[in-house]
Amino acid sequence: MLPTASPVPQGRTLPLADWYRANARDLPWRRAAFHEQFGAWGVLVSEFMLQQTQVSRVIPRLDAWLERWPTPTAMAAATPAEVVQQWANLGYPRRALWLHRAAVEVVERHGGVVPRDVEALLALSGIGDYTARAVSVFAYGDRHPVVDTNTRRVLARAVEGRSHPASPSRRDLLLMESLLPSSDAESAVFNAAAMELGATVCTARSPQCEICPLLGECAWVADGRPDTGDARRRQAAFEGSDRQARGAVLRVLRGAGEDGVALETVLPDWPDPVQRDRAIDSLIADGLAEAAEGSLSLPR
Repeated sequence: MLPTASPVPQGRTLPLADWYRANARDLPWRRAAFHEQFGAWGVLVSEFMLQQTQVSRVIPRLDAWLERWPTPTAMAAATPAEVVQQWANLGYPRRALWLHRAAVEVVERHGGVVPRDVEALLALSGIGDYTARAVSVFAYGDRHPVVDTNTRRVLARAVEGRSHPASPSRRDLLLMESLLPSSDAESAVFNAAAMELGATVCTARSPQCEICPLLGECAWVADGRPDTGDARRRQAAFEGSDRQARGAVLRVLRGAGEDGVALETVLPDWPDPVQRDRAIDSLIADGLAEAAEGSLSLPR
Protein backbone atom coordinates (compact mmCIF):
# COMPACT_ATOMS: atom_id res chain seq x y z
CA MET A 1 0.00 0.00 0.00
CA LEU A 2 1.28 3.47 -0.87
CA PRO A 3 1.95 6.10 1.79
CA THR A 4 -0.94 8.54 2.06
CA ALA A 5 1.29 11.43 0.99
CA SER A 6 1.91 9.96 -2.46
CA PRO A 7 -0.03 11.52 -5.38
CA VAL A 8 0.32 8.36 -7.48
CA PRO A 9 -2.96 6.64 -8.41
CA GLN A 10 -3.01 2.96 -7.50
CA GLY A 11 -2.04 0.81 -10.47
CA ARG A 12 -0.47 3.62 -12.51
CA THR A 13 2.30 2.56 -14.87
CA LEU A 14 4.95 4.57 -16.71
CA PRO A 15 5.79 3.88 -20.39
CA LEU A 16 9.43 2.84 -20.07
CA ALA A 17 9.79 -0.70 -21.42
CA ASP A 18 9.77 0.11 -25.15
CA TRP A 19 12.13 3.05 -24.63
CA TYR A 20 14.54 0.87 -22.67
CA ARG A 21 14.60 -1.91 -25.24
CA ALA A 22 15.43 0.62 -27.95
CA ASN A 23 17.88 2.81 -26.04
CA ALA A 24 19.58 0.85 -23.25
CA ARG A 25 23.37 0.93 -23.20
CA ASP A 26 25.09 -2.32 -24.09
CA LEU A 27 26.68 -3.14 -20.72
CA PRO A 28 28.35 -6.47 -19.91
CA TRP A 29 26.04 -7.42 -17.04
CA ARG A 30 23.01 -7.01 -19.32
CA ARG A 31 24.18 -9.59 -21.86
CA ALA A 32 22.83 -13.14 -21.91
CA ALA A 33 26.34 -14.58 -22.31
CA PHE A 34 27.46 -12.84 -19.12
CA HIS A 35 24.60 -14.41 -17.15
CA GLU A 36 25.23 -17.82 -18.66
CA GLN A 37 28.89 -17.70 -17.71
CA PHE A 38 28.84 -16.01 -14.31
CA GLY A 39 25.23 -16.12 -13.13
CA ALA A 40 24.22 -14.35 -9.93
CA TRP A 41 27.87 -14.08 -8.85
CA GLY A 42 28.63 -11.86 -11.84
CA VAL A 43 25.67 -9.65 -11.02
CA LEU A 44 26.73 -9.42 -7.38
CA VAL A 45 30.30 -8.45 -8.28
CA SER A 46 29.11 -5.83 -10.75
CA GLU A 47 26.77 -4.29 -8.19
CA PHE A 48 29.55 -4.05 -5.60
CA MET A 49 31.79 -2.32 -8.12
CA LEU A 50 29.11 0.07 -9.34
CA GLN A 51 28.55 1.47 -5.84
CA GLN A 52 29.97 5.01 -6.09
CA THR A 53 32.09 4.20 -9.18
CA GLN A 54 31.45 5.20 -12.80
CA VAL A 55 30.41 2.53 -15.29
CA SER A 56 33.37 3.29 -17.58
CA ARG A 57 35.82 2.53 -14.76
CA VAL A 58 33.99 -0.61 -13.66
CA ILE A 59 33.85 -2.48 -16.98
CA PRO A 60 37.59 -3.28 -17.42
CA ARG A 61 37.97 -4.12 -13.72
CA LEU A 62 34.92 -6.37 -13.79
CA ASP A 63 36.29 -8.37 -16.71
CA ALA A 64 39.63 -8.87 -14.98
CA TRP A 65 37.98 -9.72 -11.67
CA LEU A 66 35.69 -12.41 -13.06
CA GLU A 67 38.46 -13.87 -15.17
CA ARG A 68 40.49 -14.33 -11.99
CA TRP A 69 37.62 -15.31 -9.68
CA PRO A 70 34.69 -16.59 -11.79
CA THR A 71 32.85 -18.06 -8.77
CA PRO A 72 32.40 -17.26 -5.07
CA THR A 73 34.39 -20.38 -4.25
CA ALA A 74 37.36 -19.16 -6.27
CA MET A 75 37.33 -15.79 -4.58
CA ALA A 76 36.82 -17.20 -1.09
CA ALA A 77 40.16 -19.00 -1.51
CA ALA A 78 41.97 -15.71 -2.17
CA THR A 79 43.69 -13.67 0.54
CA PRO A 80 42.43 -10.21 1.56
CA ALA A 81 45.69 -8.76 0.22
CA GLU A 82 45.07 -10.28 -3.23
CA VAL A 83 41.55 -8.85 -3.24
CA VAL A 84 42.63 -5.32 -2.29
CA GLN A 85 45.43 -5.50 -4.87
CA GLN A 86 42.98 -6.50 -7.62
CA TRP A 87 40.55 -3.74 -6.63
CA ALA A 88 43.22 -1.25 -7.72
CA ASN A 89 41.84 2.25 -8.28
CA LEU A 90 38.10 1.60 -8.09
CA GLY A 91 37.87 3.67 -4.90
CA TYR A 92 36.32 2.93 -1.51
CA PRO A 93 38.43 -0.24 -1.16
CA ARG A 94 36.51 -1.47 1.86
CA ARG A 95 34.05 -2.74 -0.75
CA ALA A 96 36.71 -5.24 -1.85
CA LEU A 97 36.98 -6.67 1.66
CA TRP A 98 33.20 -6.80 2.01
CA LEU A 99 32.93 -8.64 -1.31
CA HIS A 100 35.59 -11.11 -0.19
CA ARG A 101 33.75 -11.73 3.09
CA ALA A 102 30.48 -12.13 1.19
CA ALA A 103 32.12 -14.75 -1.05
CA VAL A 104 33.32 -16.67 2.02
CA GLU A 105 29.81 -16.49 3.51
CA VAL A 106 28.22 -17.70 0.26
CA VAL A 107 30.54 -20.72 0.34
CA GLU A 108 29.98 -21.45 4.03
CA ARG A 109 26.22 -20.82 4.18
CA HIS A 110 24.96 -21.53 0.66
CA GLY A 111 27.31 -24.10 -0.82
CA GLY A 112 28.97 -21.59 -3.14
CA VAL A 113 25.70 -20.47 -4.79
CA VAL A 114 24.65 -16.81 -4.41
CA PRO A 115 21.24 -16.94 -2.70
CA ARG A 116 18.05 -15.79 -4.37
CA ASP A 117 16.12 -14.73 -1.27
CA VAL A 118 16.39 -11.03 -0.40
CA GLU A 119 16.71 -11.68 3.34
CA ALA A 120 19.50 -14.20 2.76
CA LEU A 121 21.28 -11.68 0.55
CA LEU A 122 20.88 -8.94 3.16
CA ALA A 123 22.62 -11.20 5.67
CA LEU A 124 25.82 -11.19 3.58
CA SER A 125 28.61 -8.68 4.28
CA GLY A 126 28.39 -5.34 2.49
CA ILE A 127 24.92 -5.92 1.04
CA GLY A 128 22.10 -3.47 1.62
CA ASP A 129 18.57 -2.99 0.34
CA TYR A 130 19.56 -1.96 -3.17
CA THR A 131 22.15 -4.67 -3.84
CA ALA A 132 20.04 -7.48 -2.37
CA ARG A 133 17.07 -6.60 -4.54
CA ALA A 134 19.22 -5.97 -7.61
CA VAL A 135 20.68 -9.48 -7.41
CA SER A 136 17.26 -11.07 -6.84
CA VAL A 137 15.73 -9.15 -9.75
CA PHE A 138 18.51 -9.00 -12.34
CA ALA A 139 20.06 -12.41 -11.67
CA TYR A 140 16.98 -14.45 -10.80
CA GLY A 141 14.13 -12.47 -12.36
CA ASP A 142 12.09 -12.04 -9.17
CA ARG A 143 9.67 -9.16 -8.70
CA HIS A 144 11.01 -6.56 -6.24
CA PRO A 145 11.44 -2.79 -6.38
CA VAL A 146 15.07 -1.85 -7.08
CA VAL A 147 15.79 1.77 -6.18
CA ASP A 148 19.10 3.56 -6.68
CA THR A 149 19.92 7.28 -6.88
CA ASN A 150 18.92 7.46 -10.54
CA THR A 151 15.59 5.73 -9.92
CA ARG A 152 14.82 8.03 -7.01
CA ARG A 153 15.39 11.07 -9.23
CA VAL A 154 13.02 9.73 -11.93
CA LEU A 155 10.34 9.03 -9.32
CA ALA A 156 10.79 12.43 -7.70
CA ARG A 157 10.31 14.27 -10.98
CA ALA A 158 7.90 12.15 -12.98
CA VAL A 159 5.63 11.12 -10.13
CA GLU A 160 6.02 13.63 -7.32
CA GLY A 161 6.84 16.83 -9.20
CA ARG A 162 10.07 17.59 -7.33
CA SER A 163 13.28 18.80 -8.94
CA HIS A 164 15.38 16.42 -6.83
CA PRO A 165 14.60 13.49 -4.54
CA ALA A 166 14.41 13.82 -0.80
CA SER A 167 16.64 11.76 1.49
CA PRO A 168 16.38 8.00 0.86
CA SER A 169 13.67 6.25 2.84
CA ARG A 170 11.48 3.15 2.89
CA ARG A 171 8.90 5.21 1.04
CA ASP A 172 11.00 4.97 -2.15
CA LEU A 173 10.58 1.19 -2.21
CA LEU A 174 6.85 1.47 -1.58
CA LEU A 175 6.44 3.97 -4.40
CA MET A 176 8.46 1.89 -6.84
CA GLU A 177 6.56 -1.24 -5.81
CA SER A 178 3.28 0.47 -6.71
CA LEU A 179 4.52 1.18 -10.23
CA LEU A 180 5.94 -2.24 -11.11
CA PRO A 181 4.17 -4.32 -13.78
CA SER A 182 2.58 -7.47 -12.41
CA SER A 183 4.77 -9.90 -14.36
CA ASP A 184 8.23 -10.76 -13.02
CA ALA A 185 9.92 -10.32 -16.41
CA GLU A 186 8.38 -6.94 -17.14
CA SER A 187 9.01 -5.69 -13.61
CA ALA A 188 12.72 -6.46 -14.09
CA VAL A 189 12.69 -4.45 -17.32
CA PHE A 190 10.89 -1.59 -15.58
CA ASN A 191 13.46 -1.52 -12.76
CA ALA A 192 16.34 -1.44 -15.24
CA ALA A 193 14.60 1.15 -17.40
CA ALA A 194 14.03 3.59 -14.53
CA MET A 195 17.70 3.39 -13.57
CA GLU A 196 18.81 3.80 -17.19
CA LEU A 197 16.55 6.81 -17.69
CA GLY A 198 17.97 8.52 -14.61
CA ALA A 199 21.54 7.76 -15.65
CA THR A 200 21.29 8.92 -19.26
CA VAL A 201 18.31 11.30 -19.70
CA CYS A 202 16.81 12.43 -16.39
CA THR A 203 20.20 13.45 -15.03
CA ALA A 204 20.78 15.55 -11.92
CA ARG A 205 22.22 18.67 -13.56
CA SER A 206 21.08 18.66 -17.20
CA PRO A 207 17.90 16.63 -17.72
CA GLN A 208 17.06 16.12 -21.41
CA CYS A 209 13.33 16.49 -21.02
CA GLU A 210 12.76 16.97 -24.76
CA ILE A 211 13.78 13.36 -25.50
CA CYS A 212 12.39 11.75 -22.36
CA PRO A 213 9.78 9.02 -22.87
CA LEU A 214 7.96 10.36 -19.80
CA LEU A 215 7.66 13.91 -21.13
CA GLY A 216 3.88 13.67 -21.35
CA GLU A 217 3.62 11.94 -17.95
CA CYS A 218 6.07 13.97 -15.88
CA ALA A 219 4.56 15.93 -13.00
CA TRP A 220 7.66 18.14 -12.73
CA VAL A 221 7.51 19.15 -16.41
CA ALA A 222 3.77 19.73 -16.15
CA ASP A 223 4.43 22.20 -13.32
CA GLY A 224 7.01 24.10 -15.38
CA ARG A 225 10.12 22.37 -13.99
CA PRO A 226 10.19 24.40 -10.77
CA ASP A 227 13.12 24.43 -8.37
CA THR A 228 11.34 22.86 -5.43
CA GLY A 229 14.19 23.63 -3.04
CA ASP A 230 15.26 20.06 -2.48
CA ALA A 231 18.60 19.76 -0.75
CA ARG A 232 21.40 18.64 -3.03
CA ARG A 233 24.35 17.01 -1.34
CA ARG A 234 27.69 17.92 -2.85
CA GLN A 235 30.49 15.41 -2.73
CA ALA A 236 33.46 16.59 -0.71
CA ALA A 237 36.51 17.63 -2.72
CA PHE A 238 38.96 14.79 -3.30
CA GLU A 239 42.11 16.90 -3.65
CA GLY A 240 43.76 17.28 -0.25
CA SER A 241 41.26 14.98 1.46
CA ASP A 242 41.83 12.07 3.80
CA ARG A 243 40.43 9.89 1.01
CA GLN A 244 43.24 11.00 -1.28
CA ALA A 245 45.79 10.24 1.44
CA ARG A 246 44.33 6.76 2.00
CA GLY A 247 44.47 6.05 -1.71
CA ALA A 248 48.09 7.17 -1.89
CA VAL A 249 49.06 4.86 0.98
CA LEU A 250 47.28 1.93 -0.67
CA ARG A 251 49.12 2.55 -3.94
CA VAL A 252 52.41 2.28 -2.06
CA LEU A 253 51.32 -0.99 -0.45
CA ARG A 254 50.07 -2.49 -3.71
CA GLY A 255 53.47 -1.93 -5.25
CA ALA A 256 55.37 -3.29 -2.26
CA GLY A 257 54.48 -6.98 -2.43
CA GLU A 258 53.72 -9.31 0.45
CA ASP A 259 56.50 -8.06 2.72
CA GLY A 260 55.22 -4.49 2.72
CA VAL A 261 57.35 -1.44 3.42
CA ALA A 262 58.96 0.23 6.41
CA LEU A 263 56.51 2.63 8.03
CA GLU A 264 58.91 5.56 7.85
CA THR A 265 59.14 5.17 4.06
CA VAL A 266 55.38 5.53 3.47
CA LEU A 267 54.78 8.89 1.78
CA PRO A 268 57.65 10.71 3.56
CA ASP A 269 57.01 13.85 1.46
CA TRP A 270 53.25 14.01 1.99
CA PRO A 271 52.37 17.69 2.60
CA ASP A 272 50.49 16.97 5.84
CA PRO A 273 52.25 14.30 7.97
CA VAL A 274 49.37 14.26 10.47
CA GLN A 275 46.90 13.51 7.68
CA ARG A 276 49.19 10.77 6.33
CA ASP A 277 49.39 9.13 9.76
CA ARG A 278 45.63 9.44 10.15
CA ALA A 279 45.17 7.74 6.78
CA ILE A 280 47.46 4.88 7.80
CA ASP A 281 45.64 4.46 11.12
CA SER A 282 42.25 4.40 9.41
CA LEU A 283 43.40 1.80 6.87
CA ILE A 284 44.59 -0.43 9.69
CA ALA A 285 41.30 0.07 11.56
CA ASP A 286 39.34 -0.84 8.43
CA GLY A 287 41.35 -4.02 7.87
CA LEU A 288 42.89 -2.70 4.64
CA ALA A 289 46.42 -2.63 6.00
CA GLU A 290 48.47 -4.39 8.68
CA ALA A 291 51.29 -2.97 10.79
CA ALA A 292 53.89 -5.19 12.42
CA GLU A 293 57.46 -4.64 13.64
CA GLY A 294 57.75 -1.25 12.01
CA SER A 295 56.40 -2.32 8.62
CA LEU A 296 53.11 -1.77 6.82
CA SER A 297 51.53 -4.18 4.33
CA LEU A 298 48.27 -5.19 2.75
CA PRO A 299 46.20 -7.59 4.91
CA ARG A 300 47.44 -11.16 4.75
